[in-house]
Amino acid sequence: MKLTKKQKLANEKIEAGKAYTLKEAAKLVKEITFTKFDSSVDIDVRLGIDPRKANQMVRGVVTLPYGTGKTVRVLALCTPDKEAEAKEAGADYVGLDEYIEKIRGGWTGIDVIITMPTVMGKIGALGKILGPRGLMPNPKSGTVTMEIGKAVAEVKSGKIDFKVDKYGIVHTSIGKVSFDEQKIVENAREFMATIQKLKPATAKGTYVKSVYLSSTMSIGVKVDARTFEEV
Repeated sequence: MKLTKKQKLANEKIEAGKAYTLKEAAKLVKEITFTKFDSSVDIDVRLGIDPRKANQMVRGVVTLPYGTGKTVRVLALCTPDKEAEAKEAGADYVGLDEYIEKIRGGWTGIDVIITMPTVMGKIGALGKILGPRGLMPNPKSGTVTMEIGKAVAEVKSGKIDFKVDKYGIVHTSIGKVSFDEQKIVENAREFMATIQKLKPATAKGTYVKSVYLSSTMSIGVKVDARTFEEV
């Protein structure tokens, strides 16, 4: 495959096989991104676990100090007495039956759905539509709660839900290329601190096997996992 000038320039900046410090990696990702749009900064963490085993599943939520930089569209499916609370917290869409019907008709123009335990019975029937798109509310991710306003505010301010895939990799966005290096670093540290807290008791050997930072269309930059705790 023929490389473009920008791809060649990016490859020249990255030393093959080298693991960079977190600060160096954040700087490099910004330098090797040439997209005309504001690319997301992604982190990929390969874990030494067996995701096929229920007691080694790594899933959690984290509120990034500087948010993701993305505009998150939130739908609050709640009873009328909670609608004002949801709207005040910044929900983009608020209601119940009318939105359930819209989703049943194929509408999925949202990023996160927050709802209440008392209405999950109605939402459960939408599993075939919401499940494959990662939109099904879940108590473990804090999206099924009676504290609707609090949950909406947290998602809007940078709370993200992540889950290890079948290959043992956790992949998520932790910011935008337009962020300064320190904001990317602090978001990455917060994310990795949460990953460490979620280490399964049954996991043996090396828990964090590798970490890479990249942007939407850049190559990955390997990060020395030991440098996440450096000041």
